[in-house]
Amino acid sequence: MNDQVRLGVVGVGVQGRLYAELVSTGRAPSLRLSALCSANPKSRSHQDHAATAAGLGVPLFTDYIEMLDSGEVDAVVITVPHFEHPRFAAEAIERGVHVLLEKPAGIYGKQVTRMLDVAAEHPQTTLAMMFNQRANPLFVDLKSMIDSGEFGALRRTSWLLTHWWRPDAYYASSSWRASWGGEGGGVLVNQAPHQLDLWQWLCGAPLRCFARLRFGFRRDIPAEDEVSASLEFPGEASGVFVTCTNDLVGTDRLELSFDRARVLVEDSLRMTIHRFVDDEREIARNISAEDAALVPSGAFDRSVFFTSETREYTSAWGEQHALLLDNFGKHILDGTPLIAPAEEGLTSVRLANAMHLSAWTGQDIDLTTFDDDLYLAELNKLIEAEGRFPTRA
Repeated sequence: MNDQVRLGVVGVGVQGRLYAELVSTGRAPSLRLSALCSANPKSRSHQDHAATAAGLGVPLFTDYIEMLDSGEVDAVVITVPHFEHPRFAAEAIERGVHVLLEKPAGIYGKQVTRMLDVAAEHPQTTLAMMFNQRANPLFVDLKSMIDSGEFGALRRTSWLLTHWWRPDAYYASSSWRASWGGEGGGVLVNQAPHQLDLWQWLCGAPLRCFARLRFGFRRDIPAEDEVSASLEFPGEASGVFVTCTNDLVGTDRLELSFDRARVLVEDSLRMTIHRFVDDEREIARNISAEDAALVPSGAFDRSVFFTSETREYTSAWGEQHALLLDNFGKHILDGTPLIAPAEEGLTSVRLANAMHLSAWTGQDIDLTTFDDDLYLAELNKLIEAEGRFPTRA
C-alpha cells in the first residue's frame, strides 16, 4: 500500500455516487478511487452506472466478490440495502479488505454481532462506520465539553426530532421502503440512526427503554412512522426521544441538562450553553426562604445564577462525509484513531431494536441484557405476515 488507500465504492446510488465524487475530487486525500461495484443483479441502471464509472476513469464491477478478489481495491465503502450491510462487510473482512460501512450497521443485533465476530478474527483489517454527524463541528465541540467534565454529570436529556417529513410517493417509490422484510422498520431504521448514534455517543449507552410506536399511523406503511421513547442512561439520567415522518413543519431540538450546565441544540447548527455558577443542587439548597417565596410568581431572578452563550455553526453537504472517509483512510495508513469504530454501530442498532421490542411487547426493555434472539423471532413474525420477503436468520 502506498500513500493512498485504493477504495472501491459498493452500490452506485445516491450515497455511493457522493462518496465516489468526494474521493475522486481529492476531498479525502488518504483515499484513491479505484473501482465501482453495482452489486444488485436486478438493477436496471447498469448502463448509467457504467457511464458513471467511465467518467471517473475506474472499472465497474457487477459482481461484488469478483471486485474483492480482483486486487484492485484495498478497502470498500458499502452502501447496499440495510439488511445486506453485515454480510457484505464480512465478505470483505475475510479477504483482508478494509470496510467503511454506511449506517446502520445492520437491522438486528444478531447479524451485527456476527459481523463484529468476523472482524475480531481479522484484527489487522479495519471496520468502521459512516456516522458522518460525528464530524459536525457542533457535535465535536459538544462532545469535547462533555468529556472534559466541565458540565458535571448528565441528569436529563430529550431529543425532539420530527423534521423527517416524507410524502406517500416517497414510500411508494420502492417496495422495500418502510417494510419489515425489505428495510427492517421505518423511521428508526432509515431516518433516525445518525441521531441515535449521536445520542449514545454524547450521553453514554442507554440502559433501559420503554417505547410507544405508531405503525402506519399517518402513512400507508406497515412499519413505524411515529416514535415516543423513554430511556435511562448511565448515572440514572433520564431521556426522551420523539421522532416521526408526518410532521409537515418539523423540529430538531436536543436538550441536555447537567449538574452545572444546560445545553440546547437547535437544527444541529445552533448551540446555546447555560453555565451555572455552581451545581444546581447547591444553588437550590442555598436559596433563602424569603427568595424561595418569590419563585412561584416569577419575581425571583434566576438569571444571576448562570451565563449564556450561543454558537452558530455551518456544515456544507458532503463535508462531514469527506472527513469520515479521510479518517478511515488515515487509520489504515498510520493508525489515526477512528471517529466511528464499528463496535459502536451495535449500540444504535440495539437501541432501535429495543424501541421496537418495547412497543411490540408493551414491556420495559433492559438493554444491558438485550435478547437478540427474541427480537429476531418477533421481527420474523412481522416479515411472515407481510408475505413479500424471506425471514431472517
